[in-house]
Amino acid sequence: MIDHVIVEADGGSRGNPGPAAYGSLVRDPASGEVIAQVGVTIGIATNNVAEYSGLIAGLELAREYAPDASIEVRMDSKLVIEQMAGRWKVKHPDMKPLAAKAQSLAPLGTEWTWVPRAQNSAADALANMALDGKTVPLRPTEVVAAKGVDEEPSDLAKALQGWGAQAEPPTQVIFLRHGETPHTVDKRFSGSGGDDPGLSENGEAQARAAAAYLKARVGQIDAIVSSPMRRAQQTASAVAASYGLDVDISPEWRECSFGDWDGFTFAEVQHKWPDQMNAWLASTAVAPPNGESFEMCGRRIRAARDGILSTYPGKTVVVVTHVTPIKLMVRAVLQAPMSSLFRMELRPATITEIHWYADGLASLRSFNTIPALV
Repeated sequence: MIDHVIVEADGGSRGNPGPAAYGSLVRDPASGEVIAQVGVTIGIATNNVAEYSGLIAGLELAREYAPDASIEVRMDSKLVIEQMAGRWKVKHPDMKPLAAKAQSLAPLGTEWTWVPRAQNSAADALANMALDGKTVPLRPTEVVAAKGVDEEPSDLAKALQGWGAQAEPPTQVIFLRHGETPHTVDKRFSGSGGDDPGLSENGEAQARAAAAYLKARVGQIDAIVSSPMRRAQQTASAVAASYGLDVDISPEWRECSFGDWDGFTFAEVQHKWPDQMNAWLASTAVAPPNGESFEMCGRRIRAARDGILSTYPGKTVVVVTHVTPIKLMVRAVLQAPMSSLFRMELRPATITEIHWYADGLASLRSFNTIPALV
């Protein structure tokens, strides 16, 4: 049974509005195999209507062929991705029913990922096949089998065959959790809405050890990005001093907000807010009182990741951040359920490394690496 799939979708209109079609496919990310695909004309429509129609068709394919799987949607339509992720409002009356239909088909926790057009070539090829009056087979292997051995493969076949090819170097992101603070020692919630403690004396030593480890083991890095929170900036400063680089402060990499729970221990929260704590533990869509849910935080962190990948393609970047953002990135790469966040332990000033490739694939290279005995 497949427990995670990627939906790739695209749509287009020759005239906008004009003759329109969409292409959608469901892919097994482990093998790169396309499980099912469609390409359908929809008459006269706009690009946006065609793109939303492609998304809906892709989600329907996923429901039919992988009904219990979690989903990552990849599209080159910034509009559709941002609206579905909840970062942009759906204002156009023609889009509202389509967006509502897509939301009803998307399982809880669906990831919404914008990709460059070149990385959405398979779905684009399906849409163009439909517009050209060609029949789109349910299985992509039928496209290749129907051609003679000496014929040039179609654009669709090339896109499918090239899924695993890594022609470009990956973007190497080295996540560094900040060093120890007084809240770390006491195991207190310490989110972005709290009192923002700085590093302890031991935390400063941990930051220096992490910087020395990176210099010795990783060598050259191209950029340092940090959460704006005090403990992260202090840790990033130690790395920056070692490399002679500036630190780029990115608010999106801040810790999740724990609202009214900030500053309290887990036991104290359980005693004071038992019902809210139980609901929070039962669903990552639930936020602490006046705080931020893990799913809300996840959308913010994915946008931050996309910014790194678009700004530093093929480079090595150190991101100094917090427990929750790092766990969310690891969960996404491993395609694990959101509940896995409660099953990861990440110590202060540890290193987690993830490589992202140009075709959208990613690999976890290390997790919770301790630079020195701390």
